[in-house]
Amino acid sequence: MAKKLILSSVVAAGAALTSYVLIDENRRNEVKQKVKQVKESFNGNDTNLPIEEAGNPELDDIENSDMVAEGSQFGVQYYNEMKEEK
Repeated sequence: MAKKLILSSVVAAGAALTSYVLIDENRRNEVKQKVKQVKESFNGNDTNLPIEEAGNPELDDIENSDMVAEGSQFGVQYYNEMKEEK
């Protein structure tokens, strides 16, 4: 009996909180964007990766450009792989 009461209370509180958050259109859009970002991150379709900056490391990060100058090809290889996937 107590478990049912606690579970019902938690479900009701969750529904009330969800209703409150989704009433405002701005909040609803923010929630949609967050859900979309989470789905994309699980699917591996994360569009927030700095692909273009990876091709130009000297413009993006001085430490990274030093590594490239020293012979590191990780950034260049990553950039090429991402371009091939598109």
